[in-house]
Amino acid sequence: MKNKSFLAFDIGATSGRSILGTLDNGRLQMKELTRFPNQMLQIGNHFHWNIYSLFDHFKAALVAVKKEGVEIASLGIDTWGVDFALIAKDGTILGAPYAYRDPHTDGMPEKYFSIVSREKVYGLTGIQVMNFNSLYQLFALKQAGSSLLEAASEILFMPDALAYLLTGNKVVEYTIASTSQILNPKTKQFEAQLLEAAGVSPSILGDIVMPGHVVGTLTDALAEESELGKVPVVAVAGHDTASAVAAVPAENERFAYLSSGTWSLMGIEVKDAIINDETYALNFTNEGGIEGTTRFLKNITGMWLLEQCLKEWKKEGISYAYEKLVKMAESAPAFQTLIDPDHASFANPGSMTKAITEYCLATGQTAPATHAEYVRCIFESLSLKYKYVLGKFIKLAPFGIEKLHVIGGGSKNPLLNQWTANAIGMPVIAGPSEATAIGNIMIQAKAAGCVGSLTEMRQIIRDSVQLEEFLPDNQGDWEKAYARFLKITN
Repeated sequence: MKNKSFLAFDIGATSGRSILGTLDNGRLQMKELTRFPNQMLQIGNHFHWNIYSLFDHFKAALVAVKKEGVEIASLGIDTWGVDFALIAKDGTILGAPYAYRDPHTDGMPEKYFSIVSREKVYGLTGIQVMNFNSLYQLFALKQAGSSLLEAASEILFMPDALAYLLTGNKVVEYTIASTSQILNPKTKQFEAQLLEAAGVSPSILGDIVMPGHVVGTLTDALAEESELGKVPVVAVAGHDTASAVAAVPAENERFAYLSSGTWSLMGIEVKDAIINDETYALNFTNEGGIEGTTRFLKNITGMWLLEQCLKEWKKEGISYAYEKLVKMAESAPAFQTLIDPDHASFANPGSMTKAITEYCLATGQTAPATHAEYVRCIFESLSLKYKYVLGKFIKLAPFGIEKLHVIGGGSKNPLLNQWTANAIGMPVIAGPSEATAIGNIMIQAKAAGCVGSLTEMRQIIRDSVQLEEFLPDNQGDWEKAYARFLKITN
């Protein structure tokens, strides 16, 4: 088969990248072309996304592709979830899309639940309740009497809105739509009754397309300006986590995944959504995956804890290289202090070290006394939290779970990966760290006919990236620590 190249736009809440991926004889090679900021705009008391700035960065990336002298078969876009652009009847984008951190949704879920119960909303959507979910954003706009919402004939979620700017065509991709808390994961269609209850017309939501759908080609103007011609734009798994999970290099279905970074997302890939009283109580969520799968997952605080500590220490004039942090953690006493990483006091404290100290004192523990002890406390507590959450998935999964795949930036943390394996008592497979971009590219490759299935995609990824396996060790000590962790955190 002739080599084919693809362009992935991977856009996060603070920055974005364009990555060139080339499939060559069953192996994937990648090269980052551009990196650019994605900053929220504060206009008055509201926070928005500058969608036109992103469009400009996309055009710059197309120029960079031309300079590479590579012909691309297609391009695809993934972003964070829930946010959307309002589109007027004439196709104009109305205003600047609201950002999920905007305070206009504060208290909106509770107000909405006076109309439709929390239990019914979860039962229909299987999505964890967060105040910034698209449903509550739309409800907030309606409650505020937004003239922009009144003028809108439809909405496009962020990756679809960006694809619209590139092609002039409008689609609603399944995985990004699934983050809205409006989509029913069993029917894979929107629940009109949820929008009607919010006072919003269901007609603003278009028909769902699945990952791999060709949205269209670059507009005539972009094709000429970039000199790339009429390149197809593919609706990949528009939600970045969905693209990342598509890149899990699993050999079969009997795995759990951990997308590890500032925040951790742990879950399993299932054919059908899992929605019941237990998943409601646990606040587990059901989001769309590729080939019609469902990502059944749970949000867990990740390296946020350490990142906030590092910011404090940097203000004190102390910075640590990554290798130094690992050595520090290994040098500190084992299991001296344990915390619940998801405790509300760690959400956004003025001082993370102070919050950890106060938590330890409140739970009858000795607080960390050195930076090394803080680092060890965080790594051990995350490992034990992963064990706790994985235990819930083991009970709920329709299959046996045999290993944990760690993807994303955290896959490059060998100490945390080893301690996680020790805690959960099963192998941890680390990699790829660039899972989101890889998933984006491989979905495009599938759309181009280079691969035939998710199974084949994952085989190519296994052959293309270096993976590292961590086997459980010192399980007796970790089981004792886990028993103590449960007493402290429950």
